[in-house]
Amino acid sequence: MIGKIAASLTWVALRKIQFYWPVNKQSTINTDKSELMKLVGLSKAYDKVVALDDVSLQMVVGEFIALCGPSGAGKSTLLYMVAGLLGADAGSIDVAGYDVSKMSSFEKTRFRKEVIGVVFQDARLIPYLDIRENILAAAGNQNRADQLIVSLGLEGRTSHLPGELSAGEQQRVGLARALVHFPKLVLADEPTGNLDDVSAEAVVSGLQNYVKDGGSVLVVTHDPRVLSKADRVITLEKGKILL
Repeated sequence: MIGKIAASLTWVALRKIQFYWPVNKQSTINTDKSELMKLVGLSKAYDKVVALDDVSLQMVVGEFIALCGPSGAGKSTLLYMVAGLLGADAGSIDVAGYDVSKMSSFEKTRFRKEVIGVVFQDARLIPYLDIRENILAAAGNQNRADQLIVSLGLEGRTSHLPGELSAGEQQRVGLARALVHFPKLVLADEPTGNLDDVSAEAVVSGLQNYVKDGGSVLVVTHDPRVLSKADRVITLEKGKILL
């Protein structure tokens, strides 16, 4: 059920995102080690199923944090709450000085456009747009999009539609879309889960390079190829962080 809700909310966000004003110049990444994200007492339940139970987590600028744990542990729920795609039953979410839990729908859409980038497990590209158009659906500019196309090995595919791409190529487009507007925080949900080694390495390298340039990454993953690159690995189980 969580996956269906998240997918629906994601499509709404992507379809609306280009109707809001341009990205604020203050959203460019920086390289200090100040606090970027602070989650306090997050709780979320679906009917009688507890997804998150009083979760608190802090993250500084320039960190690469991996969330792991069994299926149903609350990892994706946490990610989508940080993105403002799901509401919390209790607790607060502060990202780059924005109080996400108190934002209106309009403000959350602007927040997603200015502050964060999201990479989904199945890419979720817009089927009738070519690669460059899919990347630019998240704002940014064409020069930046072209740089990412080259760095992610997608040259020669820019005029192709998503249905003409392999799963690995689609995921690289999804990563480029998340990075094109220089977000302060990239949220990635199992970005290498369905990929072969070559495509997975391209995605992991793209995330690593972004962190090296001053960005920050919070990724949900079971993949050892990703876990080995993280600065911190945090385990969720039954809606709680294991200490």
